[in-house]
Amino acid sequence: MLDSVAASLFENAEDFWDWFLDKPLTIILILLFGTIAIGVLRRVVTALAERIANGQKPRAVERRAAAPGDAAPTDIGTNGRRRKKNALSPQALADVFVAANPRAAERRAQRARTVGSVLNSSINIVIGTVMALWILQTVGLNIAPLLATAGVAGVAIGFGAQSLVKDFISGIFLLIEDQFGVGDIVDLGGGVSGTVEAMGLRLTQVRAFDGTLWYVRNGEILRAGNSTQEWSRAVASIQVPPDVDVDVVRAALGRAVDAVQQDPEVAESLLETPSVRGVDAVDRLGLTFTLHAQVRPAQQWLVARALRSAAHAALLQQGIVASSGPVDAAAAERATREQG
Repeated sequence: MLDSVAASLFENAEDFWDWFLDKPLTIILILLFGTIAIGVLRRVVTALAERIANGQKPRAVERRAAAPGDAAPTDIGTNGRRRKKNALSPQALADVFVAANPRAAERRAQRARTVGSVLNSSINIVIGTVMALWILQTVGLNIAPLLATAGVAGVAIGFGAQSLVKDFISGIFLLIEDQFGVGDIVDLGGGVSGTVEAMGLRLTQVRAFDGTLWYVRNGEILRAGNSTQEWSRAVASIQVPPDVDVDVVRAALGRAVDAVQQDPEVAESLLETPSVRGVDAVDRLGLTFTLHAQVRPAQQWLVARALRSAAHAALLQQGIVASSGPVDAAAAERATREQG
């Protein structure tokens, strides 16, 4: 009796293990290794994205500044005074621009984390789909018709949602290429200009000067003008009467740019010594002189106002009444925004 019971149990156990070691174990291993692969890949992507988001401050400028024998050359200003020129190499100057941009770290973090999120979602979809198909094949289902149906459905969905796919792909490239970021003042064409308030993979939100919030699909952005990326240039046009002495005007404007450079509230925004280009236009209204300087991002309007104010004061001391040169509407709008 006991021998028959033991033999029956042994046979049942053997049948169970034969069954378990076939399909159930295969399914468990698929789920186990698939879950481990998803976890490892997501961890790697997240760690890489966070490392990029929390990138270290550039040190190239510090190394160049500490290097001996790097004395900056000088040139003669319009008023006869000697002024230092920018002696940084293009790469060092690029490092300065990145370090000087107060939004650079925030933009880098947003870009890295968004791309990391997209990669994590892609990992879930790809590995999850492979696991599901493998399990279906393991249990004995023919997945060939399913793959064919999925292919046809994918093509149909692709045709129907091609604009959506285009928006997402464009959004990914906007983030990777860093064409603009939150806080930048941009012109996206079609009358859309203002400050970027939010960026996503499908939409970019731009706040215009009048308060209008524009929702722009990334796939519809054919061109993007960024006024606040890496560095900017402050430009101030000054118009004087046609009968004035040009040398007197240049000397007065030279004193004006020196005064702006020595102003502690403006000096921190400068990346180079302001310059006077000379006479840029002559018409029946007078002579137009242009003052300009390379400045930190989004500081061009502040510096341009300081240049105009200093030029006006310096010319008044010579008895010359000046007026601002022509300014386009978009620049006037941005300058008003900065004043606000």
